Amino acid sequence: MAKKQANPIDIQVGNRVRIRRMLIGMSQEKLGDMLGLTFQQVQKYEKGVNRIGAGRLFEVARILNVPVDFFYEGVSAAGEVESDGAPVMEFVSSGEGLQLALAFMKIKDIKVRKRMLDLVKSLAEEEESKG
Repeated sequence: MAKKQANPIDIQVGNRVRIRRMLIGMSQEKLGDMLGLTFQQVQKYEKGVNRIGAGRLFEVARILNVPVDFFYEGVSAAGEVESDGAPVMEFVSSGEGLQLALAFMKIKDIKVRKRMLDLVKSLAEEEESKG
């Protein structure tokens, strides 16, 4: 039997659920408990493998304290997922990227932030020159 292919919009909605959940520091287990689901079901929603029904999405939005349309940001009226923000979404969707972004936002000194940015750029350039 062929493996079920996730719909791009379901993937987008799931990604946005994951990002928001992580931004507020909520675990998959906690969200699952609040929805009456297992964390495995939350995982499937976040990966876009299982589609989130309208009523359930409304409940997720309430729990995560965002409007329902938050989950559709980046989806065109034609139902196409716009890829303009794809690298940013990929970065923020990774655990390390989200942690880095949250930690960076806590740095108030502009000079320190600039030095951190210069360091990251330097490391990236070093990686590029290796490969």
